[in-house]
Amino acid sequence: MGSKADLATSLPEALRNPNNCVVQKFPGIPYTFGYRPHLSAGVVFIVLFFLAMAYHLGMAMNKKRWPSVILAYGAFTELLGWAGRTWASQCPYNQHAYLMQIVTLVIAPVFFTAALYVQLGQLIHVLGKESSRLPARLYLYVFVACDVLSMIIQVIGGAIAGRASSGHRGVSPAAGTNIALAGVVIQLASTALFTGLVVDFRVRAGRMGVIPRSYRPVFAALFVALACHLARDVFRAAGLAEGWTGPLLRRERAFVSLDGFLMLLAVAIFIALDPARIIDAADLLPAHGQVQRAKEMVEEENGSVNGEGRGYNTQRRAF
Repeated sequence: MGSKADLATSLPEALRNPNNCVVQKFPGIPYTFGYRPHLSAGVVFIVLFFLAMAYHLGMAMNKKRWPSVILAYGAFTELLGWAGRTWASQCPYNQHAYLMQIVTLVIAPVFFTAALYVQLGQLIHVLGKESSRLPARLYLYVFVACDVLSMIIQVIGGAIAGRASSGHRGVSPAAGTNIALAGVVIQLASTALFTGLVVDFRVRAGRMGVIPRSYRPVFAALFVALACHLARDVFRAAGLAEGWTGPLLRRERAFVSLDGFLMLLAVAIFIALDPARIIDAADLLPAHGQVQRAKEMVEEENGSVNGEGRGYNTQRRAF
């Protein structure tokens, strides 16, 4: 039997044309995904990401918070990716549907992590920069730069692999895989480093006793989202290490569970534990956050002495 490229070029134009919509399985030519994506999975994720987008867009308009705006963009981009997979469920050989989902599902997590960087910056402003090892803006600049770099590398690698899978001569699928893998490794390392810095900030702020009980859900949401991103990056790296045609990336259930569901959880956790509802807008005003925290510390310490308040001493022991 000839190579995949030879087989592809011997097929009818209806299949070689990137605009095709052929459902029939051709012997010897696997579907572009290695399987035919399920329509139901695509529809469910489209609906759920639309609801997440609508919520965060509404909060962005109501609360005027940047994390809400960025999360809405990320949910919309995920929606587009799952729309591409839904399209592919009806046209499993279609290259445009394949590339659409590759590009958008690589870009979407960049929005989600950018929202985390902005959210950490707001916490640093409110709780005090003394608890952070880096200036708030530096987190945003450094880690967004890393994410954008990894995104560009992954998109380039995915595009090369997509062209190779469609039978283009002179295009190596291995080259595309290796390029995309390098991008995922950069993303994984960046997310792991940021997670460590968030943990460090939480520990230092906790020891200083500047975290009100009401803010604990914000940190919980951050850690859940970061765990989702780390798990997804590990899945992507492990899958690409086997190659685009490897068993891990050719299992739809694995992709749905370890990419789609994890990214849905990463954005949905900020619906259940939304910092836009928890953090007072007044605390985000210039030079106000630390003053407000100081006032709360005095009030809660006084309440602790009188047996009426929550008390920062209790918070420190409970950390």
